[in-house]
Amino acid sequence: MKLFSDYHTHPQGHRTLRYTLALLQPWVDSARKAGLDEIAFTDHDRYHEGMDFDEIDKLREKNVDLRIRAGIELDNDPQSSADGRKWVEDNWNKLDFVLGSVHFLERDDQMFDSVPAGAEQFAGRNIDQLYSDYFRRVREIAASGLVDCLAHLDLIKIHGHRPTAEIGAIADETIEFVRSRNLAIELSTAGWRKPVNELYPADRIIKLAMAKAIPFTTASDAHSYVQLGENFSRLAEKMSILGVREVCVYERHKRFVKSLQS
Repeated sequence: MKLFSDYHTHPQGHRTLRYTLALLQPWVDSARKAGLDEIAFTDHDRYHEGMDFDEIDKLREKNVDLRIRAGIELDNDPQSSADGRKWVEDNWNKLDFVLGSVHFLERDDQMFDSVPAGAEQFAGRNIDQLYSDYFRRVREIAASGLVDCLAHLDLIKIHGHRPTAEIGAIADETIEFVRSRNLAIELSTAGWRKPVNELYPADRIIKLAMAKAIPFTTASDAHSYVQLGENFSRLAEKMSILGVREVCVYERHKRFVKSLQS
């Protein structure tokens, strides 16, 4: 089974950088080297000022052998996401793909998934309650009507904290809500390079999503072009074991499901 698409990438990293051919071309070159033929740029919405659709079009003209999608990652940042949502609404017809994610819990000044500082937010807390609060926030993003797919669905586990309740019991309402909104879920290798050292989402959640016929994208959450397609061979093996035989891609928010060859 060969994976061909990486639908979670951050050319800007965690800062505002203007999209230019000089910034973006190394990502295309790296995708080609990794054997990918489809990538989506999904920088955080708080850095949308750096986005330039004209530069993406120039990149497409220069690299006609790859499908390059214009995307964004819309999260729940208390300080910036109202502006981010307006930007997504204003540019909806120019975007191919929007990821939805949750990076903030009760603290407005710190993402809970920052490593290692974010782990402080879990100290002495009821982990089951934090998990429930997190998935409630995921449902809020899913309900926005502005996302095509949910990113790293169980990101809450990043620091290794596990609920006492069975994860399916905690996540099932959210998975059912994702199904009801006709959204996809990404399979992200980023978890393998985080303290939890586990794919996002966990096998149990993937199986629940499969039972509800929820489609998947494949993603690395690359913050450097050298991370494009990272651990995709490992992901392909995992998908084969679990019986995931299809992956979805997007163009102007229209979803296309493609079979994966063995």
